[in-house]
Amino acid sequence: MSKHAYCGLDFGTSNSTLGLVVDGKPKLVALEAGDVTLPSALFFDFEDHKVHFGRDAISTYMEGGEGRLMRALKSILGTSTIHEATMIGPERKPFTAVLALFLQHMKKQAEQAAGQELSHVMMGRPVHFVDYDDTADKEAEDTLRAIAAEVGFKHIEFQYEPVAAARDFQQTNNREELAMIIDIGGGTSDFTILKVSPDETRRTGKPSDTILANAGIHVGGTDFDRWLSLSRLMPLLGYQSPMIKEGRLMPVGYYHDLATWQRINFLYDHKTFSDLRVLRREAKEPTLIERLLKILELREGHRIALGVEAAKVALSDQMETELPLDFIEAGLKALMSRDDLVEALNDGTDRVKKVISEAIASAQIKADDVSVVFLTGGSTKVPFIRNSLTAMVPKARIIDGDAFGSVGVGLALEAHQRFA
Repeated sequence: MSKHAYCGLDFGTSNSTLGLVVDGKPKLVALEAGDVTLPSALFFDFEDHKVHFGRDAISTYMEGGEGRLMRALKSILGTSTIHEATMIGPERKPFTAVLALFLQHMKKQAEQAAGQELSHVMMGRPVHFVDYDDTADKEAEDTLRAIAAEVGFKHIEFQYEPVAAARDFQQTNNREELAMIIDIGGGTSDFTILKVSPDETRRTGKPSDTILANAGIHVGGTDFDRWLSLSRLMPLLGYQSPMIKEGRLMPVGYYHDLATWQRINFLYDHKTFSDLRVLRREAKEPTLIERLLKILELREGHRIALGVEAAKVALSDQMETELPLDFIEAGLKALMSRDDLVEALNDGTDRVKKVISEAIASAQIKADDVSVVFLTGGSTKVPFIRNSLTAMVPKARIIDGDAFGSVGVGLALEAHQRFA
């Protein structure tokens, strides 16, 4: 691997990858049982006192393992929560230490594949960790840098995730293009508009492009899940249901937390249980609040979130689906349709479209000038999102990149360019 042992690391909200360059070609490392994608999840097993990662973490939780599941932790970077600690069994563990465990696991798996220690890393980052707050955004990057250093990386650089995806796109592109990269991940939506010059790339051996605009917004797949959950599932648990006192509704904070991956564990505390028992007595439909209490008492919040995520994916291919909730109450289920999904996603998609329009204006081009759109990120597979965004550039041909791997491949290429 030349003078430095280096890699490209895409730490994602929902899934993560790590790429190496082997014999001049980028290659994603198999991080779990032969699979190159690793769900960004940890399960702290209170029975065997081990930490499980990725699919193993999720399956251990779903099989009823006694412990704590944590997912979508990238979303707390740039927030005050990242500086807090959380109870994991009898121990209080800083959130930064939890993130370090996950990155350390990725690094160890990659070093086994590379046959040597990896000292240099090109890390991906969204265009904005935090919207409209440059100070918090810088703090998020600095925190991630410090965690990467803690797990043993000696030299750490960052690249915007859509720019990294553009590197993957350039591998197979053989014409002059005005390209738009659309990366809709688990936590953010990011865009790069660039002019690509393949002839210059072949002449110099390095990617030749002119980046015209980078843009992003903190809206992604986990937000789409949350909106679908609030729309179709949480009403079964008392969301926006009436209280006995005229004009009052059930407080909504519990439901927003239950529908938000990184907030679920905060509901498992004595005060929440105590408050909900009081609210159950004050509710016009106490049975609904009883369902909510049962979920929290069983600590099955993540089962709900996983079910909604699966329903969203199912509705990309079929018109209707149902989410069984028998573990709460016999025969209970949430019915969802494609129209329900569109309604839940509409506002967020409009926000994403607004940012694309701003990027086009910032690049000082017209939408019709874009000749190709390169799609990556899991949420670009949702037809409503995909069709809504690509319709904004009607003359562009559409190329599907590796939804979960393009950024990692591009980061490996970027690492090769910088460190080799």
